[in-house]
Amino acid sequence: MFNSLSDRLTATFKNLRGRGRLSEADIDATVREIRRALLDADVAVPVVRHFTAAVRERALGAEVSGALNPAQQVVKIVNDELVTILGGRTRPLQLAKTPPTVIMLAGLQGAGKTTLAGKLALALKEQGHTPILVAADLQRPNAVTQLSVVAERAGVPVFAPHPGNTSDHDTADAALVGDPVGVARDGVAEARSKQHDVVIVDTAGRLGVDQVLMQQAADIRSAITPDEVLFVIDAMIGQDAVTTAQSFAEGVDFTGVVLSKLDGDARGGSALSVAQVTGRPIMFASTGEKLTDFEVFHPDRMASRILDMGDVLTLIEQAEKAFDADEAEKMAAKVAQGEDFTLSDFLVQMQQMKKLGSMKKMLGMMPGMAQMRDQLENFDEREVDRVQALIQSMTPAERDNPKIINGSRRARIARGAGQTTAAVNGLLDRFTQAQKMMRQMSQGGGMPGMPGGMPGMPGMPGGGKKSRGKQQPKKKVKGKSGNPAKRAQQEREAMQRALGGGAKKSAPAGSAFGVTGGDDQQAGKDLENLELPGDLGKLLGGGR
Repeated sequence: MFNSLSDRLTATFKNLRGRGRLSEADIDATVREIRRALLDADVAVPVVRHFTAAVRERALGAEVSGALNPAQQVVKIVNDELVTILGGRTRPLQLAKTPPTVIMLAGLQGAGKTTLAGKLALALKEQGHTPILVAADLQRPNAVTQLSVVAERAGVPVFAPHPGNTSDHDTADAALVGDPVGVARDGVAEARSKQHDVVIVDTAGRLGVDQVLMQQAADIRSAITPDEVLFVIDAMIGQDAVTTAQSFAEGVDFTGVVLSKLDGDARGGSALSVAQVTGRPIMFASTGEKLTDFEVFHPDRMASRILDMGDVLTLIEQAEKAFDADEAEKMAAKVAQGEDFTLSDFLVQMQQMKKLGSMKKMLGMMPGMAQMRDQLENFDEREVDRVQALIQSMTPAERDNPKIINGSRRARIARGAGQTTAAVNGLLDRFTQAQKMMRQMSQGGGMPGMPGGMPGMPGMPGGGKKSRGKQQPKKKVKGKSGNPAKRAQQEREAMQRALGGGAKKSAPAGSAFGVTGGDDQQAGKDLENLELPGDLGKLLGGGR
């Protein structure tokens, strides 16, 4: 969603790199570009004015003029101000001291309240809570049915005593659709009697803000006295998000904001506006259609994503949830013992990666990935499934020892997976590289092919074999040549090295083999007593 804003800000900061000092004109030009980028992203004008004024004031201060790297200091200032307008700090749910904790959802129709109720319930269930959903949206056609389906998928109960509106159009007639205030009140009583510690009440929405909607939401709030009122807002509605948020803040007095559809391709200015305008924190973000596409909103991490600095902490948290600790320990023990990495291990790792969700989303959390956005967009998520199909088409023996996979086996594996032999060859090539890497790691040499800077890695200080500086190549010992003339030359050179003790002294005129002065006579006697091989003697003219 923030791709366009991220690209604009990154391009702006590139113009500052390499400058030892920033003038006031440089800072004004940078602030001007930031202002344009924020306005293009549909951020509310008052928020843009406040943001740029704060950035300019700090950039002209001593913290930039005295910095060793002024450009990096400006990036830090922008990051800090982004965190501020996004809410400043992470705001967790306030649970009631005496259960149940009552959470009321409010917002416009189509914002995603019903789906969000299931996502929130699943997240709380994974934390050890026992949530229950209450279907108090009796106006929208089949809203109760939708909530029941979502609750079933999340594995949580739903309180739905009234079927709601089963016609094909909205109606607020209580005689036809029942009393949503009474349903909400009874739902809280049901949760208390069944000992559920969290109640999530799904309320009705409208296509636009009106008095009837606000009155109904206010009546439900008065009836159930919720601990949290979450305003669900569509992150794709742009500038109108501010007006809607202000209306709900006045009519319902919500305590937190949930951004839905954060995975869309809209400009996303509402996320940068609503917290600053309403003074209420953004608590959660919905990032996809699946019930698991739901995360706590961290202002500092979102600011890092916008500035293309990645979100490694969220990536680690998701990996901890998805990866099997037992499998990870087995893999670590295998590497430590020096056992070979097999295709079966490769398959297990691929399956663990799939649990993380979208590969595009996961890779997008890495720092600097904006430069590879085109490659990410073109990445085919089904490639993981194709690789899995290829490995599962192999026999256990082939997975443990890929060297036995000959041409006929490759053709059979390709047919079994519905792919080509070239795909099998590509998989085996990639696996061979992964296997080499695992062998290198098991020997304590780190990951091969990585640049310098970290200990234990080749090519780095304190690392593997390549880290010990440029080593002298070993001299190649030549064997005896099959050519008699060359062999004789080799034997003469060997004899000279033996007699001269390997010294490389320059021999004066008339000296033999580096022997000087009065040693010539002794050298001649030594040569007379020297026994030469038959072939060498003939070549040297000795004939003995």
